[in-house]
Amino acid sequence: MKRFLGLGAAVCRRTARSCHRSVWASHGAERRAAVDLGGRKLEISTGKLARFADGCSVVQLGETSVMVTAVSKTKPSPSHFMPLVVDYRQKAAAAGRIPTNYLRREIGTTDLEILTSRLIDRSLRPLFPAGYFYDTQVLCNILAADGVNDPDVLAINGASAALALSDIPWNGPVGAVRIGLVDGEFIVNPTRKEMSSSTLNLVVAGAPSSQVVMMEAAAENVLQQDFCHAVKVGVKHTQQIIHAIQQLAREQKVVKRTPSKLFSAPVEMVEHAQQLASEKIYAVFTDFSHDKVSRDEAINKIRLDTEEKMKDKFPQAEHFEVIEAFDVVLKEVFRNLVLNEYRRCDGRDLTSLRDISCEVDLFKPLHGSALFQRGQTQVLCAVTFDSIESSVKPDLITTALSGIKDKNFMLHYEFPPYATNETGKMGGLNRRELGHGALAEKALRPVIPKDFPFTIRVTSEVLESNGSSSMASACGGSLALMDAGVPISSAVAGVAVGLISKPNPEKASEIQDYRLLTDILGIEDYNGDMDFKMAGTSKGITALQADIKIPGLPLKIVMEAIQQATVAKKEILGIMNKTISKPRASRKENGPLVENVRVPMSRRARFVGPGGYNLRRLQAQTGVTISQVDEETFSIFAPTPSAMNEAQEFVTEICKDDQEQQLEFGAVYTATITEIRDVGVMVKLYPNMTPVLLHNSQLDHKRIKHPTALGLEVGQQIQVKYFGRDPTDGRMRLSRKVLQSPAATVVKTLNERQSITMGTSDGQPDGSS
Repeated sequence: MKRFLGLGAAVCRRTARSCHRSVWASHGAERRAAVDLGGRKLEISTGKLARFADGCSVVQLGETSVMVTAVSKTKPSPSHFMPLVVDYRQKAAAAGRIPTNYLRREIGTTDLEILTSRLIDRSLRPLFPAGYFYDTQVLCNILAADGVNDPDVLAINGASAALALSDIPWNGPVGAVRIGLVDGEFIVNPTRKEMSSSTLNLVVAGAPSSQVVMMEAAAENVLQQDFCHAVKVGVKHTQQIIHAIQQLAREQKVVKRTPSKLFSAPVEMVEHAQQLASEKIYAVFTDFSHDKVSRDEAINKIRLDTEEKMKDKFPQAEHFEVIEAFDVVLKEVFRNLVLNEYRRCDGRDLTSLRDISCEVDLFKPLHGSALFQRGQTQVLCAVTFDSIESSVKPDLITTALSGIKDKNFMLHYEFPPYATNETGKMGGLNRRELGHGALAEKALRPVIPKDFPFTIRVTSEVLESNGSSSMASACGGSLALMDAGVPISSAVAGVAVGLISKPNPEKASEIQDYRLLTDILGIEDYNGDMDFKMAGTSKGITALQADIKIPGLPLKIVMEAIQQATVAKKEILGIMNKTISKPRASRKENGPLVENVRVPMSRRARFVGPGGYNLRRLQAQTGVTISQVDEETFSIFAPTPSAMNEAQEFVTEICKDDQEQQLEFGAVYTATITEIRDVGVMVKLYPNMTPVLLHNSQLDHKRIKHPTALGLEVGQQIQVKYFGRDPTDGRMRLSRKVLQSPAATVVKTLNERQSITMGTSDGQPDGSS
């Protein structure tokens, strides 16, 4: 028995080796293709690296190179959905750095890596065959980064090439470009420096025949016509990349594998489900008195009854086939209602908004708050101010690879399970929440003033969800910012547009008929072909994200969706303006304060204390945050006015015995000796001054070893001349020996005067002298 087991293991090992050899050999010689994009060369290569993967490509722009691999299992996954995993990883070595954590290794994933992985996933997923439930993994590895070209768009093209050059069933390729807008000119794949002055950051992924697969954009109030033109420019350039990948695939003679099974419901089961349930489903979808919960309950009741009858009719059928047969009928009835009768399941016409209500200033202790309700989607937004030191500081590797710097505005999105009447684990952050929050943050960032003296955090908690909660977060965040007194340049609103389409029977990639839906419900998103989210001001567009579920979308439909979203956005802004139309003139009384304290360099040691002791004590006792602005100015952030008052008293107490006099350079003053030391005498020019050293070398023209050689005593008054302060350490420079000549001198007398003055955040003194 053991001999047979050993023989079987040996056969498996040989089979695995031969399989890998065939995969390795199938990639053949190294092949390259180059694309000219706006005068810059994008190069795609394959056949040299990672040849055991089903597909591998390396994409290079400038000196930035990204390697992408694709592997898909040949055995079906137990999960009944497309188990695609995309991982985009930043490598420190690519930027010539070493990770700064204690292990000096890449640990965990950053927000940017997750967001870029989502971007790539949305570009690839719509092109997999329906029912392809095989574990598929796409890994994006940055090989080198030149600090000029961003690697994220290269990773999309690399993933497209890796899948197209593999035997994995996939209806690609796609091409992706970034479009910037600088001084009215559109730039394809702009450099990092060009992006710093661009008012548009649009990433568009295109499919063959100039169709759109994915779009993501952040913009600074870009006009609709400019945005539409940018999309057209982007799609045009994606076609060049697609042609290059197709050429590589032809040269490599790629043959796609035939999956052992594509999961779908048998036709006879779908027909039987249609006879059992279609009329009942239609009755539910045309009963406009239903809300989300009652509609779901009614559909689930029909589902359970239908599945029970189908199991009796088809006892040998798999559980998935029974469920899928009902879902096909459900989707068909839902979509035909929109396509044929121009009706939606809640009674609205295709372009109507749900009922919207807005409230602000819900909780007085908060710096700003708003509640935005759209149909059965409810979002509570709160604004918090904190010190500039609380801004988000990315790690060194992210900064080096992607150029992301500190940001003093952030929006965090939370989607608790009770929002959809479910239970679930709380805590942590999933990719969906991160993506939705990033989109709402993009929508609001352009209207935030650049010179605002605080770090702003908006928290958006979804209390009820029935579609478009990310765009509700943008609307609620805008209201909360105005309630908090943030001088935003304009209100921001967002809306989601959906799509129900009918493919051409003769050519599935073409759309025969379609309907665009404004302000979609959750069920319309689930059963539809697109979730097109757009936000902006009354003037232009600030953010856009298109999740497209079909293999491609013609430009005509994209332009119509942008126009339909623009009309809805203006209508939403009109409703929001009835609640609050402009930012409050001032922040709330219990809000934070920022004031500046001027500390001359000579007094900085006294203010900071030994090893920063005074500053740490001040922050611990009052809760304020202190940061240094320049050589002589410290900024004090206090979370409340009472904390600022405590801090001011603390500063006055620390510095009350060390008030600087306005001393005149070259003047002679009367000093009192307070201590005799071997190296000189400690003197004071006025009573509350910290004693300073008058060195032996400045006591007399004669060289002396001890001050007692001149008969000096504690309490004795002597005349000294003031020569300003040492520029390196701020110490006062005094001399007695220069007065030993017979020249006449005028002795100055001093009046007490403060040197440490409190002021406002703009650096002006508050009037104390």
